[in-house]
Amino acid sequence: MEKTDISIARLVSMIEAGQLRLPELQRQYVWTAPRVRDLFDSLYRGYPSGTILVWNSADHAPEREMAVDQPSRPGWGGALLLLDGQQRLTSLAAIMGGRPLHVRSRTRPIDLAFNLERPDEILGDVSEIEDDAPDPGDTHPEDDGEGEEADSGQPNVQERIRNRTFVVATKGLLADPHWIRVSEIFSDKTDSQLLKPLGITSDDPKWDLYTRRLQRVRAITNYQYVMNVLEPSLAYEEVAEIFVRVNSLGMKLRGSDLALAQITARWQHSLSELESFQSECESYWFNLDMGFFVRALVVFATRQSKFASVGRIPLRDLQSAWDQAKDGIRFALNFLRQNAGIENETLLSSPLFIISVAVYAMLKKQELTAEDQRTLLHWLLVANAFGHYTTSTESTLNADLAVLHRGGNPADLLELVKQQFGRVEFAARDFERRSARHGLFATTYLALRHQGARDWGSGLRIALTNQGRYHYIEWHHIFPRSVLSQRGVEKQEIDEIANMAFISGSKNRMLGSKTPDVYLPTIVESKGEQVLKEHAIPANPELWRVDAYSEFLATRRARLAEVVNGFLNGVSAGTVVTVDPVSFLSAGEGEWVEFKQTARLNVYTGEVDKALERAVVKTVAAFFNGLGGTLLIGVTDEGIPVGLDSDVETMTHRPTLDGYEQFLRQALANAIGTTMAAAVKVTFPVIEERTICMLQVPPAAKPVYVDGGKLFYLRSGNTTRELSMEEAHGYIQTRFK
Repeated sequence: MEKTDISIARLVSMIEAGQLRLPELQRQYVWTAPRVRDLFDSLYRGYPSGTILVWNSADHAPEREMAVDQPSRPGWGGALLLLDGQQRLTSLAAIMGGRPLHVRSRTRPIDLAFNLERPDEILGDVSEIEDDAPDPGDTHPEDDGEGEEADSGQPNVQERIRNRTFVVATKGLLADPHWIRVSEIFSDKTDSQLLKPLGITSDDPKWDLYTRRLQRVRAITNYQYVMNVLEPSLAYEEVAEIFVRVNSLGMKLRGSDLALAQITARWQHSLSELESFQSECESYWFNLDMGFFVRALVVFATRQSKFASVGRIPLRDLQSAWDQAKDGIRFALNFLRQNAGIENETLLSSPLFIISVAVYAMLKKQELTAEDQRTLLHWLLVANAFGHYTTSTESTLNADLAVLHRGGNPADLLELVKQQFGRVEFAARDFERRSARHGLFATTYLALRHQGARDWGSGLRIALTNQGRYHYIEWHHIFPRSVLSQRGVEKQEIDEIANMAFISGSKNRMLGSKTPDVYLPTIVESKGEQVLKEHAIPANPELWRVDAYSEFLATRRARLAEVVNGFLNGVSAGTVVTVDPVSFLSAGEGEWVEFKQTARLNVYTGEVDKALERAVVKTVAAFFNGLGGTLLIGVTDEGIPVGLDSDVETMTHRPTLDGYEQFLRQALANAIGTTMAAAVKVTFPVIEERTICMLQVPPAAKPVYVDGGKLFYLRSGNTTRELSMEEAHGYIQTRFK
């Protein structure tokens, strides 16, 4: 192995020229802005900063994109592939080149500021020590909780910032000419241009001091790294093993990152497969870390969740398991969205619930009975509320997987939850000091949404899928944080679930720091006392005073426990529909949602029209062949509920909702078969005092044809399209293989 000293300037130029690239086995960029700040501070002081490990790849080994833009592969031959040092060198290239980072689908800059005034001999604050926990995997530089701008009004924070040489830049700091954007120091700007805003000249005593410090920052480019170069003769698999060992010894990567390296070493271009499916899940509003998909792959390949054996899984088994994992996850996401009303991953205390649902679905060949769905839903909501997977993650998941692979069912999983927590119901004490990070928070949201909680401003039912930035749902401190803090209330009590209400962002900002005894009377006057009941808020004005905060919490905890238990008991009994059709109306038509005003009556001719019945059949078949979906009848294309009255009145034999359901099921059975027709869940929710029909269609385990195999339909955006036999054959080979 060759060793060479190489400057940061040379390394950055190699990145910019495309001569230094990433192998496919590398994880994505995960550093937060404070870590970049600390790197520059260490280099500024000349502290040791590790080594660089590269592979001089003779062949065109599979690569992945860096988080900074690079030209296409250079024509001079094989590039050096970066095995150790990606986070450091990507950060350096971004700052020194003044270029943004591209991580997943987002583009964000890292912006650091240099303090001209800070004495170099003072060490200042020590670097933050991160918990011994997994890296977030998809953390972005701006999502770091640095809070320097937000907290800058606090004297202790201001002092902390003044004692730092480098900080994460904010607009407020950069308005002070003593703070200079680090990227500008590495640009073509001269010292005179950088110091001009200070209004000083070379005669000023501080001129020499400031210019020396600027030169010291630029001298970072001369810092010499030791670069170890692996010879071209090494096989990709051996390089992957070196990568795993290097990162294992340093504990720099999570288990999923190391497992991914072993997978990509033997299955070339597998990373692009995983990333493509990751993007697919994002389009369904589920933003999941790459580590989740690696774990899902391991689970489907080995029937357990530990990564230790991943290097021994045969390639064919990996590829087969990935196909099963994708189908299972697709089913799970549809089940979460359509059966549980869980609109995105933020309502899950752990994404591992998706894996458990996926495994159960595939073991049942994606054909769940009504009883299967009911018990699975009950387990999911109860286990999610307790935070079933938040401790002893691997062992808990493995226990659940063992039950399922032994032929167990969700009722058996629920028994494990009962053993773990001693019960499956909640008491008022469970809400004490529980914040938005606890699984009970999401279940509270679902329960309140089920009982019709509305926004205090617009009056719209709460839903995470509401469109328009003024209608996005946020959680609002009923008693303002600032007021309670001034009274010495502990943070854990301030941020309790019992002090939260789900309202739109616009209304949240409008209320600001007003206390409930000021704003609730106005809301009750305009919306009625029912709005308090919907949010389980005590109607007694005496409890709205700040000095009654403890009594308010005690009362609301008890009410929330009542609401949550009633919701979960209804799910268990099969009397509760957890999906709120209003969320579909607000989201609009798309790949998994369709609106139809009628299924029988042509509103233009006033006659029964078989073409409308046919349109329902086509949509249902398309949902079966895709990823599932929901069809709402009695709703205009614009998402306005008009009801079923006119449609039901055309039923000459049984003009009732029962008769209407029978008509729909018969139409489906005639076109796609009795078995598939029975898999469609038909309900009649009431929205704005109008009854509509909701058909929930799961993804099918095998192709669904219309008219005995003659026609094949698929969703394309917000439309249903008929595929030619050639198109259908190609799609079926991919979707149902």
